[in-house]
Amino acid sequence: MTVAVIQFGGSNCDRDAVRALAEVGVDAEFVWHEDGLPADAAGIVLPGGFSYGDYLRAGAMAARSPIMDEVRAAAADGTPVLGVCNGAQIGSEAGLTPGAFTTNRSARFQCEHVHLRVERADTPWTAAYETGEVIELPIAHGEGRFEARDDRLDELEANDRILFRYCDADGAVTDAANPNGSKRNVAGVLGDRETVAVLMPHPERASLPDVGPTDGQGVLRGFR
Repeated sequence: MTVAVIQFGGSNCDRDAVRALAEVGVDAEFVWHEDGLPADAAGIVLPGGFSYGDYLRAGAMAARSPIMDEVRAAAADGTPVLGVCNGAQIGSEAGLTPGAFTTNRSARFQCEHVHLRVERADTPWTAAYETGEVIELPIAHGEGRFEARDDRLDELEANDRILFRYCDADGAVTDAANPNGSKRNVAGVLGDRETVAVLMPHPERASLPDVGPTDGQGVLRGFR
């Protein structure tokens, strides 16, 4: 299978994604957004970076690229789609997933390792983990705070669409363990289909054994 890693002007985690996918046995190729989605794409990654310099708001301009119509159609047909960091912002702006990502509570760019609690392990993106397992991934964002109306969050929780929450090393979901002020410590959510997910932390940056922890490999194995 070949996963399409979509490049926008300003994407900078595209190469990381291709390399990390290769580490878990998944072939991937770069797809420039103006070229359209390949007909044989077996999966799609919306990578991190600063598409269009985060003008207007992060992900807003990339979400309106014509290729996103093709991504939405592919997602509706069951093609796996993963949005990471800026890709999560693009995915939410494009309506692939609920909620929005906005300025960190600190009003500063934050680059650090965080702990995440796996909220459910019966999705393609979390099948390598156990429910309640704590993993460690890096974050690098200025607009990573997840926001949604309380009634919408209640609905997401009732339908088990929260994928990861920020937590401490012991799995406790606390405000102190919340790096950016995300509502209810949400770090990743599912779309209408379990084959569509976005998360703010970077699994591709925690996937290569030669450079550090590999907790992110499990997320990327979802494409397999």
